[in-house]
Formats: sequence, C-alpha cells, structure tokens
Amino acid sequence: MSGFAALVSRDLRLVWRRPGDVAVVLAFFVVATTLFPLGIGPEANVLARIASGVLWCAALFAALLSLDRLFAADFEDGTLDLLLLAPWPLELAALAKCGAHWIVTGLPLALLAPFLGVAFGLDRDSLLALAATLLVGTPTLSLIGGLAAALTLGARKSGALLALLALPLCVPTLIFGAGAVEALATGGDFGAHLAVLAALALVALATTPWAIAAALRQAGE
Repeated sequence: MSGFAALVSRDLRLVWRRPGDVAVVLAFFVVATTLFPLGIGPEANVLARIASGVLWCAALFAALLSLDRLFAADFEDGTLDLLLLAPWPLELAALAKCGAHWIVTGLPLALLAPFLGVAFGLDRDSLLALAATLLVGTPTLSLIGGLAAALTLGARKSGALLALLALPLCVPTLIFGAGAVEALATGGDFGAHLAVLAALALVALATTPWAIAAALRQAGE
C-alpha cells in the first residue's frame, strides 16, 4: 500500500503544479450545465425533470475531458517504463492513477453538482441524492476512462478514440445515476438505483485495473 499511496501522491503533486487542467474541467461542467436553464427558460417543472440527466451528462463529459493525458505524459517521458519495472504490480499503479484522477475530477464534480442543481429548482433531498449518486458513480467513470486512455495510448487522435470507447461503457452508470434522482422525486426506489451504481463501481474496480495494466504493457513494448 505504500507504493499505491506514493503513486497517488505523485499524481496529485503533478496536478497541483498544473491547476489549470482541473480548472478547465470544472469550468466546462459549470458552463455546460448553466446553459440549459438559460436556453430552456424559467420553466420550473421542465428544469427539475431534466436536471439529473443534464448534470450527469455534463459530469461524464467533464470527466472524459481530462483523461487523454492520464497516461500520455508517463508514456512520453519514460515514466511508464519505470512503472513496468517497479517492484509493485502494474495493476496497482493503474488503480492509483485512476484514483488520483477521481480525487481531482470526480470528487469536485460531485461536490459542485448540488450548487448547480439549485439553478434547476431541485429540492434539498434531490440535491443530496444527486451528490450521493455522483460520489458513488464517478469512480466508475474514472476507471472506464482509464481503460479507454490506456487502450488509445500512442494513437493518433486519441481524444476522439477515447470518447468512442468510453462513452458506450459509461451508459449504464449514466442511466442509473440520473434515474436515481428521478426515482426519488417520483416516489420510486432510490436505494435500488444507488445499489446498482455501487455494484457497477465494484465490477469496474475488480476488472479494469487488470485490463489497464495489460494495455499499458502492450503500449510499453
């Protein structure tokens, strides 16, 4: 675990040196979500109905926005070769990088979303539910995005390929994340949706680090 903590700390320090990368992601999230109330108009019922879907889609696109450089910098400066030769498993390194990505993108997005949800007229319970679903669901986005980033490492136009690979795999998380808030508002089973989100996160946690490690080994050859 010391190696895992060291890798997470290293990635967080690198992000701290480039705060503009995180600022761009959060700015995109804010701008993308605030455009909808401005475009649709002050229809409270309509805004409340689309709020969870809009915020979840914006969070998904914002998370993908920062993934194209997740492994690219290590690939270009030779750090990936060191990770391949390191004494700890490459799967652990992959998980650490995805974890660092979630800390600097998924976590801020989950904390910021309730404030933006106010613009859509969501009540207090819906705002808390929205934050809960994003906290549980965004780790899946980081893990799936990490796999897509590893598979497209070194490819031309990797950003477009990354989105094409990651977006279909993120659809179940998007559906249950947005559906959970809708279920709460309509008297449905919010807990069931949240449980499915947690199950998707556990499945991603159990499978994607090994797939990412295999893709990184292939890229390092």
